[in-house]
Amino acid sequence: MAPFFERYRDIIPEFPLFEESLQRPVPVHLRINTLKIEPTALFNTLSEKGIPLKRSSKRDPTLFYAPGLDSPGNLLEYFLGYIHPQAYTSCLASLALCPEREGLVLDMCASPGGKTSHMAQLMENTGLIIANELYPDRHVPLGHTLNRLGVLNTVITAYQAQQFPLRHRFDRILLDAPCSGEGTFRNLSPEAVYRPPRKENRFPDLQKRMILRGFDLLDQPGEMVYATCTFNPRENEGVVNFLLQNRDACLLPIDVGCVYEPGISGWREESYDRAVENSARFYPHRNGSVGFFMARIGRRG
Repeated sequence: MAPFFERYRDIIPEFPLFEESLQRPVPVHLRINTLKIEPTALFNTLSEKGIPLKRSSKRDPTLFYAPGLDSPGNLLEYFLGYIHPQAYTSCLASLALCPEREGLVLDMCASPGGKTSHMAQLMENTGLIIANELYPDRHVPLGHTLNRLGVLNTVITAYQAQQFPLRHRFDRILLDAPCSGEGTFRNLSPEAVYRPPRKENRFPDLQKRMILRGFDLLDQPGEMVYATCTFNPRENEGVVNFLLQNRDACLLPIDVGCVYEPGISGWREESYDRAVENSARFYPHRNGSVGFFMARIGRRG
């Protein structure tokens, strides 16, 4: 594990604490689904069952940390659609995007549906969400998630994200891009080692094509969030920098109610526009969740 992540020593603050966090399993976080139940009612029900919850967000009263809960998917409340297990930092992308009631939203890479259903919850099941997912075998878990959580304002499509049709413009766009997934690695045994995907180098090119198409689909005014669960600057700031160089885009401030580090202005031989410092890096030792990156993007003018 250590030899691989060592390359990030200079950009990750408190690097020894970061390494320690990778030796522990990911804490269990839950999102209470207000499409089906009020947070207070479920909080009391789970407390009576001996399942304490702790608020994990100042911005969203539906996000909780569940210490000691190993298998939330076995709870009756899960099958009823009252809760959805979801990494805390994963939920922050929907909060940053802040989709509005009656809005038109595109989720470019939607499966397995955690962020899609969170946006539907924030929109109170109004408006329309296009949940795009290229691979048909991923439509099953996506559809199951949306159905279990009572999502009614979403339709599923199967386009390549980088070739999504330009027939309509969207108020909000979420691009949770395919990535090398470094941020999801947490050690479950002393022998565990992070192994990058065999085609790791292909991600930046694919991500760049996706972010350009996402921006081209954005209405004026409109907002897009680009997100990954990796630490690699080439997949994060490098992709956002590419967008700034090729489109009339700007980075908007991010307020998700928790600690994060600003984006970096360069890595190794690459240098980035200083504007990318307005993006956000989330580290497991700072937020008790998975590693995450996001940038909130708008059109100039």
